[in-house]
Amino acid sequence: MKLFLLLLTAISLPAAIVPEVRALLAKQDFAAAEKLISTQRANGPWTPELIEAHSWLGRGALAAKQYDQALAYSAETRKLALAALKTRKLDDEKRLPIGLGASIEVEGQSLAGKGQLAEAVAFLQRERKAWFSTSIRTRIQKNLNLLSLEGKPAPTLELKDSIGPHTPHPLSHLKGKTVLLFFWAHWCPDCKAQGMFLAELAARYANRGLVIVGPTQRYGYTPTEESASPAAEKAWIASVFEKSYTNIPGMAAPLSEENFRVYGSSTTPTLVLIDKSGIVRLYNPGKMTADQLAAKISPIL
Repeated sequence: MKLFLLLLTAISLPAAIVPEVRALLAKQDFAAAEKLISTQRANGPWTPELIEAHSWLGRGALAAKQYDQALAYSAETRKLALAALKTRKLDDEKRLPIGLGASIEVEGQSLAGKGQLAEAVAFLQRERKAWFSTSIRTRIQKNLNLLSLEGKPAPTLELKDSIGPHTPHPLSHLKGKTVLLFFWAHWCPDCKAQGMFLAELAARYANRGLVIVGPTQRYGYTPTEESASPAAEKAWIASVFEKSYTNIPGMAAPLSEENFRVYGSSTTPTLVLIDKSGIVRLYNPGKMTADQLAAKISPIL
């Protein structure tokens, strides 16, 4: 169910055909979705919008647990994306990375769904290496983490910069405490809603050793500047923190794009629960209620 929700709430840029395809797939009408894409394709080349639309065929099949069909769709999407990359760079615009990233996600999750976990992890590791310097690295890492991070030592955090009054400490210094990482973005309404639940949990468990750390990052803009300087965006992030997150007692907020890449936080919020020995016990892209989190936190305090 968690993966299904992630798939259906994935962010994509507005394109007329994409919402139409998604609407058809919500009804599991794959034939009509294929026909719509084919009709649109007859009028011209495979554009990034069409490739993104095609990627939803794979996502729809994966959500329906039709793994073999999902793999077939994802292979075709990737073929189309790689052909497009012969004449452009991946991050020249936004839609082609969405389509290619989705094809990689679908293949990895479909292999895992078929019981081929080792193959899925190996595939995602290869794709992460291939696309390490591009925008889809974070998305690939998210899927790798979904399949393999729980039960493993938590990756280190980059702590060179931060916002707010609290100095972040290395995770190695927090061993002996239960740590909840809360990856948030300054533009994210779901993060603000999550923050209210975390304040409740902090009040409930602070005296039992729960520490909440709130990594965030720059995105290159603010509500008033489409292309903000790092200093201007940091000032805006600090103002959002002051307004929305100071009710979470003691929460340090490291500021680093690399933390988001390493933890695969292409979805915000992302929640990562680490036990007293530094082992990840929960990796969850997306919101959780206070009760859902309490059910995970309480047994390991």
